[in-house]
Amino acid sequence: MARVLKPGARLVILEFTTPGWQPFRGLYLFYFLRVLPLLGRMISRHGSAYSYLPESVLHFPEPPELARRMEAAGFSGVEWRTLTGGIAALHWGVRG
Repeated sequence: MARVLKPGARLVILEFTTPGWQPFRGLYLFYFLRVLPLLGRMISRHGSAYSYLPESVLHFPEPPELARRMEAAGFSGVEWRTLTGGIAALHWGVRG
């Protein structure tokens, strides 16, 4: 993203993440890993529907690591905050 943004452009990323606080984390992971894929398969009648989503979220960097990577890519003023109990994170920064 740093390659295609003009200097001074603001980057904002809204991404799923994994809550850190137990017991909410356990409930969320149960829903996300078991219930959501099952509902996706039932509603869409497609065998792998929504199985990609938990896999991709669990491999996506946690908020502090994503902020570090943004800074390493040349973004300044990088900040982030979690939303909805840690289910999502909003990151922002300015391309240098």
